[in-house]
Amino acid sequence: MLQAPTAIPAFNDNYIWAIRDGDQCVIVDPGDAAPVEAWLSDQGLALSALLITHHHPDHVGGVSALCRDRDIPVYGPARETIPEMDHPLGDGDRVRLATPDLELDVLEVPGHTLGHIAFYAPRQGWLFCGDTLFAGGCGRLFEGTPEQMHHSLTRLAGLPEDTQVFCAHEYTLANLRFAATVSPEDPAVSDRLARVSALREQDRITVPSTIGEEKRTNPFLRAADPQLRQACEARFGKAPETNVDSFAALRRWKDSA
Repeated sequence: MLQAPTAIPAFNDNYIWAIRDGDQCVIVDPGDAAPVEAWLSDQGLALSALLITHHHPDHVGGVSALCRDRDIPVYGPARETIPEMDHPLGDGDRVRLATPDLELDVLEVPGHTLGHIAFYAPRQGWLFCGDTLFAGGCGRLFEGTPEQMHHSLTRLAGLPEDTQVFCAHEYTLANLRFAATVSPEDPAVSDRLARVSALREQDRITVPSTIGEEKRTNPFLRAADPQLRQACEARFGKAPETNVDSFAALRRWKDSA
């Protein structure tokens, strides 16, 4: 039976996601092979496939080691160089896995990197978005433009509101502190910040979130909000003329926070 994704902690704040069904498991973005191997051994699971969202080392660093003694498919973005990748994917492709029994739609979501993709499981309502969308935030623009990232986030925001967002880092507390800075009188942001603060005080995980929650409290999905645009004007002395301008100002503000 297909189970809800499990987070395997890695490095300081990464989450490697594991999707299991019976004794088979798929791994998303294995930046480090060691914690994955330890978890598979502990759970008595066989690795059947790897899903990769983008090329950064903390997402692909464990791929070659995990493939060394296994004949397994590696799915990843066609526009990027991914170790061991034998199933390059583009926008609109669908990944069909037999074990686990899972179908995933591929969405191209450039911005953090130029070839970044996300995997969306429509039957389960699961989104594996790598470093494009975070709980309360979004990825830095290392390669892409504000226009690209704003478009990518708008696409993800268009998914059903109950879609669960499985992002790749535990950045939620810092992101929501920033959200509270730009919208200090927003009760939805304040409530979420309080809940997340309590979880982190107990060293508990804060993801997944949902698309609906992100649309209500994530400033990077609310670039059209008049209050956020006014906050950007107060910060930079110039009113954003478009939603992309508003997003770019928010991202610039967060980068310097």
